[in-house]
Amino acid sequence: MKMLVVLLLLLSLGDAIGGEDEERPCDSKLQLKPRPHSVSILEFGAVGDGKTLNTLAFQNAIFYLKSFADKGGAQLYVPPGRWLTGSFNLTSHLTLFLEKGAVILGSQDPSHWGILEPLPSYGRGIELPGGRYCSLINGYMLNDVVITGDNGTINGQGSVWWDWFNSHTLNHSRPHLIELVSSKDVVVSNLTFVNSPAYNIHPVYCSNVHIHNISVSAPPESPYTVGIVPDSSDNVCIQDCSIGMGYDAIVLKSGWDEYGIAYGRPTTNVHIRRVQLQSSSGSSLAFGSEMSGGISNVLVEQVHLYNSLGGVQFRTTKGRGGYIKDIVISDVKMENIDVAFGASGQFGSHPDDNFDPNALPVLDHINLQDVIGTNITIAGKFSGIKESPFTSFCLSNISLSINSGSSTNSWVCSNVSGSSESVFPEPCSALKSSYSNSSSACFSIQTLNGIAVAL
Repeated sequence: MKMLVVLLLLLSLGDAIGGEDEERPCDSKLQLKPRPHSVSILEFGAVGDGKTLNTLAFQNAIFYLKSFADKGGAQLYVPPGRWLTGSFNLTSHLTLFLEKGAVILGSQDPSHWGILEPLPSYGRGIELPGGRYCSLINGYMLNDVVITGDNGTINGQGSVWWDWFNSHTLNHSRPHLIELVSSKDVVVSNLTFVNSPAYNIHPVYCSNVHIHNISVSAPPESPYTVGIVPDSSDNVCIQDCSIGMGYDAIVLKSGWDEYGIAYGRPTTNVHIRRVQLQSSSGSSLAFGSEMSGGISNVLVEQVHLYNSLGGVQFRTTKGRGGYIKDIVISDVKMENIDVAFGASGQFGSHPDDNFDPNALPVLDHINLQDVIGTNITIAGKFSGIKESPFTSFCLSNISLSINSGSSTNSWVCSNVSGSSESVFPEPCSALKSSYSNSSSACFSIQTLNGIAVAL
Protein backbone atom coordinates (compact mmCIF):
# COMPACT_ATOMS: atom_id res chain seq x y z
CA MET A 1 0.00 0.00 0.00
CA LYS A 2 3.02 2.23 0.10
CA MET A 3 1.89 3.45 3.52
CA LEU A 4 5.42 4.51 4.45
CA VAL A 5 5.62 6.65 1.31
CA VAL A 6 2.31 8.28 2.17
CA LEU A 7 3.34 8.94 5.76
CA LEU A 8 6.55 10.60 4.65
CA LEU A 9 4.71 12.58 1.99
CA LEU A 10 2.14 13.93 4.41
CA LEU A 11 4.79 14.81 6.95
CA SER A 12 6.73 16.71 4.28
CA LEU A 13 3.57 18.53 3.24
CA GLY A 14 3.23 19.62 6.83
CA ASP A 15 6.34 21.71 6.28
CA ALA A 16 4.87 23.27 3.15
CA ILE A 17 1.46 24.71 3.91
CA GLY A 18 0.01 26.57 6.67
CA GLY A 19 -1.95 26.77 9.81
CA GLU A 20 0.12 29.56 11.37
CA ASP A 21 -0.25 33.10 10.05
CA GLU A 22 2.80 33.89 7.97
CA GLU A 23 3.56 36.33 5.24
CA ARG A 24 2.92 34.14 2.20
CA PRO A 25 0.74 31.09 1.56
CA CYS A 26 3.65 29.06 0.17
CA ASP A 27 5.62 29.65 3.39
CA SER A 28 2.83 28.70 5.76
CA LYS A 29 2.23 25.33 7.38
CA LEU A 30 -0.82 23.12 7.30
CA GLN A 31 -0.69 20.41 9.94
CA LEU A 32 -1.53 17.27 7.98
CA LYS A 33 -1.75 14.06 9.96
CA PRO A 34 -1.11 10.63 8.39
CA ARG A 35 -4.27 8.68 7.57
CA PRO A 36 -4.73 5.74 9.93
CA HIS A 37 -6.89 3.83 7.44
CA SER A 38 -6.16 2.85 3.82
CA VAL A 39 -7.93 0.76 1.20
CA SER A 40 -7.15 -0.08 -2.40
CA ILE A 41 -9.57 0.57 -5.23
CA LEU A 42 -9.10 -3.13 -6.05
CA GLU A 43 -11.05 -4.01 -2.93
CA PHE A 44 -14.15 -2.49 -4.55
CA GLY A 45 -13.99 -4.46 -7.78
CA ALA A 46 -12.09 -1.98 -9.93
CA VAL A 47 -10.32 -3.31 -13.04
CA GLY A 48 -7.33 -1.39 -14.39
CA ASP A 49 -7.51 -2.50 -18.02
CA GLY A 50 -8.40 0.91 -19.49
CA LYS A 51 -11.72 -0.49 -20.77
CA THR A 52 -13.81 -1.42 -17.72
CA LEU A 53 -15.79 1.49 -16.29
CA ASN A 54 -14.88 1.92 -12.62
CA THR A 55 -17.14 4.80 -11.61
CA LEU A 56 -19.14 2.66 -9.18
CA ALA A 57 -15.95 1.30 -7.61
CA PHE A 58 -14.66 4.83 -6.91
CA GLN A 59 -18.04 5.94 -5.58
CA ASN A 60 -18.41 2.92 -3.30
CA ALA A 61 -14.84 3.20 -2.02
CA ILE A 62 -15.27 6.84 -1.08
CA PHE A 63 -18.67 6.17 0.51
CA TYR A 64 -17.00 3.52 2.65
CA LEU A 65 -14.09 5.78 3.58
CA LYS A 66 -16.47 8.54 4.61
CA SER A 67 -17.16 6.53 7.77
CA PHE A 68 -13.56 7.16 8.88
CA ALA A 69 -13.84 10.96 8.75
CA ASP A 70 -14.11 11.21 12.55
CA LYS A 71 -11.39 8.61 13.06
CA GLY A 72 -8.47 10.49 11.52
CA GLY A 73 -9.57 10.14 7.92
CA ALA A 74 -8.59 7.58 5.32
CA GLN A 75 -6.69 6.98 2.10
CA LEU A 76 -7.91 5.54 -1.21
CA TYR A 77 -4.95 3.87 -2.91
CA VAL A 78 -4.91 3.53 -6.70
CA PRO A 79 -2.27 0.98 -7.84
CA PRO A 80 -0.60 0.82 -11.26
CA GLY A 81 -3.10 0.32 -14.08
CA ARG A 82 -5.44 2.28 -16.33
CA TRP A 83 -8.58 3.07 -14.39
CA LEU A 84 -11.42 4.28 -16.62
CA THR A 85 -14.12 6.24 -14.78
CA GLY A 86 -16.81 8.84 -14.98
CA SER A 87 -17.35 11.60 -12.43
CA PHE A 88 -17.05 10.85 -8.73
CA ASN A 89 -17.12 12.93 -5.54
CA LEU A 90 -14.54 13.07 -2.77
CA THR A 91 -15.22 13.35 0.95
CA SER A 92 -13.58 15.23 3.81
CA HIS A 93 -10.46 13.93 5.58
CA LEU A 94 -9.52 11.88 2.53
CA THR A 95 -6.30 11.24 0.64
CA LEU A 96 -6.57 10.02 -2.96
CA PHE A 97 -3.16 8.48 -3.74
CA LEU A 98 -2.10 7.46 -7.27
CA GLU A 99 0.84 5.10 -7.36
CA LYS A 100 3.52 5.43 -10.03
CA GLY A 101 2.06 3.85 -13.15
CA ALA A 102 -1.52 4.52 -12.06
CA VAL A 103 -3.59 6.39 -14.64
CA ILE A 104 -7.14 7.61 -13.97
CA LEU A 105 -8.83 7.91 -17.37
CA GLY A 106 -11.84 10.14 -17.91
CA SER A 107 -14.60 8.43 -19.84
CA GLN A 108 -15.27 9.77 -23.33
CA ASP A 109 -19.01 9.12 -22.91
CA PRO A 110 -20.62 12.38 -21.73
CA SER A 111 -23.40 10.45 -19.98
CA HIS A 112 -20.76 9.31 -17.45
CA TRP A 113 -20.06 12.86 -16.28
CA GLY A 114 -23.38 14.13 -14.93
CA ILE A 115 -24.79 17.68 -14.98
CA LEU A 116 -24.41 20.43 -12.38
CA GLU A 117 -26.16 23.74 -11.81
CA PRO A 118 -24.18 26.85 -12.80
CA LEU A 119 -21.85 28.35 -10.24
CA PRO A 120 -23.68 31.24 -8.52
CA SER A 121 -20.88 33.71 -9.31
CA TYR A 122 -21.27 32.92 -13.03
CA GLY A 123 -25.03 32.47 -13.46
CA ARG A 124 -24.60 30.07 -16.37
CA GLY A 125 -22.04 27.79 -17.91
CA ILE A 126 -18.93 29.48 -19.24
CA GLU A 127 -19.43 28.17 -22.77
CA LEU A 128 -23.19 27.59 -22.97
CA PRO A 129 -26.24 28.85 -21.05
CA GLY A 130 -27.64 26.58 -18.36
CA GLY A 131 -25.87 23.82 -16.48
CA ARG A 132 -22.44 22.32 -16.96
CA TYR A 133 -20.87 18.90 -16.96
CA CYS A 134 -19.54 17.62 -13.63
CA SER A 135 -15.79 17.51 -13.36
CA LEU A 136 -14.04 14.15 -13.25
CA ILE A 137 -13.11 14.52 -9.56
CA ASN A 138 -15.41 16.73 -7.49
CA GLY A 139 -15.74 18.01 -3.95
CA TYR A 140 -18.29 20.27 -2.26
CA MET A 141 -17.96 21.83 1.19
CA LEU A 142 -15.05 19.55 2.09
CA ASN A 143 -12.33 19.91 4.68
CA ASP A 144 -8.84 18.37 4.62
CA VAL A 145 -8.55 16.80 1.17
CA VAL A 146 -5.30 15.56 -0.39
CA ILE A 147 -5.00 14.48 -4.03
CA THR A 148 -1.48 13.20 -4.51
CA GLY A 149 0.69 10.27 -5.51
CA ASP A 150 4.03 9.02 -6.73
CA ASN A 151 3.67 10.84 -10.05
CA GLY A 152 0.51 9.03 -11.05
CA THR A 153 -1.51 10.50 -13.91
CA ILE A 154 -5.02 11.90 -14.36
CA ASN A 155 -5.87 11.83 -18.07
CA GLY A 156 -9.07 13.55 -19.19
CA GLN A 157 -8.95 12.05 -22.69
CA GLY A 158 -10.19 15.44 -23.81
CA SER A 159 -9.88 15.10 -27.59
CA VAL A 160 -13.58 14.22 -28.04
CA TRP A 161 -14.58 17.22 -25.95
CA TRP A 162 -12.34 19.48 -28.04
CA ASP A 163 -13.97 18.17 -31.22
CA TRP A 164 -17.45 18.79 -29.80
CA PHE A 165 -16.44 22.29 -28.76
CA ASN A 166 -14.99 23.13 -32.18
CA SER A 167 -18.03 21.72 -33.99
CA HIS A 168 -20.48 23.53 -31.66
CA THR A 169 -22.22 20.26 -30.78
CA LEU A 170 -21.85 20.40 -26.99
CA ASN A 171 -25.04 20.29 -24.93
CA HIS A 172 -23.43 21.85 -21.86
CA SER A 173 -20.19 23.59 -20.90
CA ARG A 174 -17.21 21.25 -20.78
CA PRO A 175 -16.05 19.57 -17.56
CA HIS A 176 -12.73 19.95 -15.73
CA LEU A 177 -10.45 17.32 -14.22
CA ILE A 178 -10.66 18.52 -10.59
CA GLU A 179 -13.17 21.00 -9.18
CA LEU A 180 -13.44 21.65 -5.46
CA VAL A 181 -16.19 24.03 -4.34
CA SER A 182 -16.49 25.81 -0.97
CA SER A 183 -13.75 23.65 0.53
CA LYS A 184 -10.73 24.32 2.71
CA ASP A 185 -7.34 22.82 3.49
CA VAL A 186 -6.79 21.29 0.05
CA VAL A 187 -3.57 19.79 -1.31
CA VAL A 188 -2.89 18.72 -4.90
CA SER A 189 0.65 17.46 -5.44
CA ASN A 190 3.05 15.04 -7.10
CA LEU A 191 0.83 14.17 -10.07
CA THR A 192 0.69 14.55 -13.84
CA PHE A 193 -2.42 15.97 -15.52
CA VAL A 194 -2.96 15.58 -19.26
CA ASN A 195 -5.64 16.31 -21.83
CA SER A 196 -8.34 17.89 -19.71
CA PRO A 197 -11.59 18.68 -21.54
CA ALA A 198 -11.25 22.30 -20.26
CA TYR A 199 -9.65 23.35 -16.94
CA ASN A 200 -7.36 20.99 -15.05
CA ILE A 201 -7.61 22.21 -11.44
CA HIS A 202 -10.42 24.59 -10.44
CA PRO A 203 -10.69 25.54 -6.75
CA VAL A 204 -13.71 27.82 -6.44
CA TYR A 205 -14.88 29.50 -3.19
CA CYS A 206 -12.02 27.66 -1.44
CA SER A 207 -9.54 28.57 1.30
CA ASN A 208 -6.06 27.27 2.07
CA VAL A 209 -5.24 25.58 -1.22
CA HIS A 210 -1.75 24.26 -1.87
CA ILE A 211 -0.81 23.01 -5.36
CA HIS A 212 2.78 21.93 -5.89
CA ASN A 213 5.06 19.65 -7.85
CA ILE A 214 2.60 18.85 -10.62
CA SER A 215 2.94 18.68 -14.40
CA VAL A 216 0.01 19.79 -16.55
CA SER A 217 -0.20 19.60 -20.34
CA ALA A 218 -2.48 19.64 -23.36
CA PRO A 219 -1.58 19.97 -27.05
CA PRO A 220 -1.36 23.44 -28.63
CA GLU A 221 -4.48 22.88 -30.71
CA SER A 222 -6.69 22.02 -27.72
CA PRO A 223 -9.28 24.85 -27.55
CA TYR A 224 -9.34 26.95 -24.37
CA THR A 225 -7.70 24.34 -22.19
CA VAL A 226 -6.36 25.87 -18.98
CA GLY A 227 -4.00 24.63 -16.27
CA ILE A 228 -4.79 25.99 -12.79
CA VAL A 229 -7.69 28.39 -12.11
CA PRO A 230 -8.00 29.82 -8.57
CA ASP A 231 -11.52 31.26 -8.60
CA SER A 232 -13.01 33.34 -5.77
CA SER A 233 -10.54 31.62 -3.46
CA ASP A 234 -8.11 32.82 -0.81
CA ASN A 235 -4.79 31.72 0.67
CA VAL A 236 -3.64 29.86 -2.42
CA CYS A 237 -0.11 28.58 -3.05
CA ILE A 238 1.05 27.33 -6.46
CA GLN A 239 4.70 26.34 -6.63
CA ASP A 240 7.18 24.05 -8.40
CA CYS A 241 4.83 23.28 -11.28
CA SER A 242 5.34 22.86 -15.03
CA ILE A 243 2.32 23.78 -17.15
CA GLY A 244 1.88 23.89 -20.94
CA MET A 245 -1.63 24.48 -22.30
CA GLY A 246 -3.64 25.29 -25.38
CA TYR A 247 -4.87 28.52 -23.77
CA ASP A 248 -3.85 29.86 -20.31
CA ALA A 249 -1.38 28.12 -18.02
CA ILE A 250 -2.49 29.85 -14.78
CA VAL A 251 -5.41 32.28 -14.62
CA LEU A 252 -7.03 33.95 -11.60
CA LYS A 253 -10.78 34.59 -11.69
CA SER A 254 -13.63 35.69 -9.39
CA GLY A 255 -17.00 35.62 -11.12
CA TRP A 256 -18.79 37.04 -14.13
CA ASP A 257 -20.48 40.44 -14.35
CA GLU A 258 -23.65 40.91 -12.25
CA TYR A 259 -23.39 37.37 -10.83
CA GLY A 260 -19.83 37.84 -9.64
CA ILE A 261 -20.63 41.28 -8.24
CA ALA A 262 -23.62 39.90 -6.30
CA TYR A 263 -21.71 36.89 -4.99
CA GLY A 264 -18.90 39.21 -3.93
CA ARG A 265 -16.13 36.75 -3.12
CA PRO A 266 -12.66 37.86 -4.26
CA THR A 267 -9.59 35.86 -5.10
CA THR A 268 -7.00 37.12 -2.64
CA ASN A 269 -3.74 36.29 -0.93
CA VAL A 270 -2.28 34.18 -3.74
CA HIS A 271 1.38 33.18 -3.93
CA ILE A 272 2.88 31.70 -7.12
CA ARG A 273 6.56 30.80 -7.33
CA ARG A 274 9.06 28.58 -9.14
CA VAL A 275 6.76 27.67 -12.02
CA GLN A 276 7.36 27.10 -15.72
CA LEU A 277 4.44 28.24 -17.85
CA GLN A 278 3.65 27.93 -21.56
CA SER A 279 0.52 29.00 -23.44
CA SER A 280 -0.12 28.40 -27.11
CA SER A 281 -3.02 30.78 -27.74
CA GLY A 282 -3.61 32.58 -24.43
CA SER A 283 -1.25 33.79 -21.71
CA SER A 284 1.22 32.05 -19.48
CA LEU A 285 -0.19 33.99 -16.51
CA ALA A 286 -3.52 35.80 -16.69
CA PHE A 287 -5.93 37.75 -14.48
CA GLY A 288 -9.61 37.70 -15.52
CA SER A 289 -11.43 38.35 -17.62
CA GLU A 290 -14.08 37.09 -15.18
CA MET A 291 -12.98 39.12 -12.14
CA SER A 292 -16.17 40.76 -10.89
CA GLY A 293 -15.64 39.66 -7.29
CA GLY A 294 -12.15 41.21 -7.30
CA ILE A 295 -8.57 39.95 -7.41
CA SER A 296 -6.00 41.33 -4.97
CA ASN A 297 -2.85 40.71 -2.96
CA VAL A 298 -1.04 38.43 -5.39
CA LEU A 299 2.69 37.73 -5.29
CA VAL A 300 4.33 35.99 -8.26
CA GLU A 301 8.07 35.30 -8.20
CA GLN A 302 10.77 33.15 -9.79
CA VAL A 303 8.81 32.20 -12.90
CA HIS A 304 9.80 31.11 -16.40
CA LEU A 305 7.39 32.00 -19.21
CA TYR A 306 8.18 30.65 -22.67
CA ASN A 307 6.85 29.89 -26.17
CA SER A 308 3.59 31.74 -25.52
CA LEU A 309 1.28 34.14 -27.27
CA GLY A 310 1.09 36.23 -24.08
CA GLY A 311 3.34 36.44 -21.05
CA VAL A 312 1.39 38.26 -18.32
CA GLN A 313 -2.07 39.61 -19.12
CA PHE A 314 -4.73 41.55 -17.19
CA ARG A 315 -8.21 41.26 -18.74
CA THR A 316 -11.48 43.02 -18.08
CA THR A 317 -14.23 45.01 -19.79
CA LYS A 318 -17.11 47.40 -19.05
CA GLY A 319 -19.80 45.64 -17.05
CA ARG A 320 -17.37 43.55 -15.02
CA GLY A 321 -17.10 45.81 -12.00
CA GLY A 322 -14.65 44.42 -9.46
CA TYR A 323 -10.95 45.15 -9.34
CA ILE A 324 -7.47 43.79 -9.96
CA LYS A 325 -5.12 45.46 -7.53
CA ASP A 326 -2.05 45.04 -5.34
CA ILE A 327 -0.23 42.64 -7.65
CA VAL A 328 3.54 42.09 -7.53
CA ILE A 329 5.24 40.04 -10.27
CA SER A 330 9.02 39.76 -10.00
CA ASP A 331 12.05 37.70 -10.97
CA VAL A 332 10.66 36.66 -14.35
CA LYS A 333 12.44 35.03 -17.27
CA MET A 334 10.66 35.25 -20.62
CA GLU A 335 11.56 33.51 -23.87
CA ASN A 336 9.79 33.55 -27.24
CA ILE A 337 6.74 35.58 -26.22
CA ASP A 338 4.56 37.52 -28.66
CA VAL A 339 3.29 40.12 -26.15
CA ALA A 340 5.26 40.21 -22.90
CA PHE A 341 2.77 42.29 -20.87
CA GLY A 342 -0.84 43.07 -21.66
CA ALA A 343 -3.75 44.85 -19.99
CA SER A 344 -7.07 45.15 -21.78
CA GLY A 345 -10.30 46.91 -20.86
CA GLN A 346 -12.06 45.46 -23.91
CA PHE A 347 -11.72 41.73 -23.28
CA GLY A 348 -14.36 39.04 -22.97
CA SER A 349 -18.10 38.66 -23.42
CA HIS A 350 -21.07 38.91 -21.05
CA PRO A 351 -23.18 36.06 -19.62
CA ASP A 352 -26.43 37.73 -20.69
CA ASP A 353 -27.96 41.15 -21.35
CA ASN A 354 -28.58 41.94 -17.66
CA PHE A 355 -25.11 43.25 -16.92
CA ASP A 356 -24.64 46.87 -15.88
CA PRO A 357 -22.55 48.72 -18.47
CA ASN A 358 -21.74 51.30 -15.80
CA ALA A 359 -20.07 48.68 -13.59
CA LEU A 360 -16.53 49.78 -14.36
CA PRO A 361 -13.61 47.61 -13.24
CA VAL A 362 -10.54 49.02 -11.50
CA LEU A 363 -6.93 48.08 -12.19
CA ASP A 364 -4.59 49.65 -9.69
CA HIS A 365 -1.19 49.07 -8.10
CA ILE A 366 0.31 46.57 -10.53
CA ASN A 367 4.05 46.12 -9.98
CA LEU A 368 6.14 44.37 -12.66
CA GLN A 369 9.83 44.14 -11.80
CA ASP A 370 13.09 42.29 -12.42
CA VAL A 371 12.22 40.81 -15.80
CA ILE A 372 14.55 39.55 -18.51
CA GLY A 373 13.04 38.63 -21.88
CA THR A 374 14.48 37.33 -25.14
CA ASN A 375 12.85 37.09 -28.56
CA ILE A 376 9.88 39.27 -27.61
CA THR A 377 7.69 40.67 -30.40
CA ILE A 378 5.85 43.40 -28.43
CA ALA A 379 6.98 44.53 -24.99
CA GLY A 380 3.56 45.67 -23.80
CA LYS A 381 0.00 46.48 -24.85
CA PHE A 382 -1.92 48.48 -22.24
CA SER A 383 -5.42 49.49 -23.34
CA GLY A 384 -7.46 50.81 -20.43
CA ILE A 385 -11.03 52.08 -20.16
CA LYS A 386 -11.59 55.77 -20.83
CA GLU A 387 -14.11 56.12 -18.00
CA SER A 388 -11.92 54.09 -15.61
CA PRO A 389 -8.24 54.28 -16.63
CA PHE A 390 -5.78 51.73 -15.33
CA THR A 391 -3.65 53.37 -12.65
CA SER A 392 -0.43 52.88 -10.71
CA PHE A 393 1.29 50.48 -13.07
CA CYS A 394 4.90 50.32 -11.95
CA LEU A 395 7.60 48.90 -14.21
CA SER A 396 11.12 48.55 -12.88
CA ASN A 397 14.30 46.76 -13.88
CA ILE A 398 12.89 45.23 -17.05
CA SER A 399 15.04 44.30 -20.03
CA LEU A 400 13.35 42.87 -23.11
CA SER A 401 15.10 41.87 -26.32
CA ILE A 402 12.71 42.61 -29.18
CA ASN A 403 13.01 40.15 -32.06
CA SER A 404 14.38 41.43 -35.34
CA GLY A 405 11.17 40.63 -37.24
CA SER A 406 9.00 42.96 -35.17
CA SER A 407 7.68 45.89 -37.20
CA THR A 408 5.37 47.34 -34.53
CA ASN A 409 5.96 49.69 -31.63
CA SER A 410 7.51 47.98 -28.64
CA TRP A 411 4.94 49.48 -26.27
CA VAL A 412 1.34 50.48 -27.05
CA CYS A 413 -0.55 52.36 -24.31
CA SER A 414 -3.86 54.14 -23.83
CA ASN A 415 -5.81 55.08 -20.70
CA VAL A 416 -3.09 53.84 -18.36
CA SER A 417 -0.78 55.65 -15.96
CA GLY A 418 2.07 54.74 -13.70
CA SER A 419 5.84 54.91 -13.50
CA SER A 420 8.93 53.20 -14.83
CA GLU A 421 12.58 52.90 -14.01
CA SER A 422 15.35 51.02 -15.82
CA VAL A 423 13.09 49.62 -18.51
CA PHE A 424 14.35 48.66 -21.97
CA PRO A 425 12.99 49.32 -24.47
CA GLU A 426 11.60 52.57 -23.04
CA PRO A 427 7.89 52.18 -22.16
CA CYS A 428 5.05 54.48 -23.21
CA SER A 429 5.10 58.01 -21.92
CA ALA A 430 1.61 57.35 -20.53
CA LEU A 431 3.14 55.15 -17.87
CA LYS A 432 5.02 58.16 -16.52
CA SER A 433 2.16 60.63 -16.59
CA SER A 434 1.26 60.26 -12.92
CA TYR A 435 4.67 59.94 -11.32
CA SER A 436 8.24 60.90 -11.83
CA ASN A 437 10.58 58.30 -13.26
CA SER A 438 11.39 56.97 -9.82
CA SER A 439 11.19 53.65 -8.07
CA SER A 440 9.70 55.43 -5.06
CA ALA A 441 6.36 55.17 -6.83
CA CYS A 442 6.61 51.38 -6.77
CA PHE A 443 5.39 49.22 -3.96
CA SER A 444 5.65 45.73 -2.58
CA ILE A 445 3.29 43.29 -0.91
CA GLN A 446 3.95 42.88 2.78
CA THR A 447 1.97 41.31 5.56
CA LEU A 448 0.32 43.17 8.40
CA ASN A 449 -1.32 40.95 11.01
CA GLY A 450 -1.49 38.09 8.54
CA ILE A 451 -3.14 40.19 5.82
CA ALA A 452 -1.28 41.20 2.66
CA VAL A 453 -1.35 44.90 1.97
CA ALA A 454 0.18 47.15 -0.65
CA LEU A 455 2.52 49.85 0.65
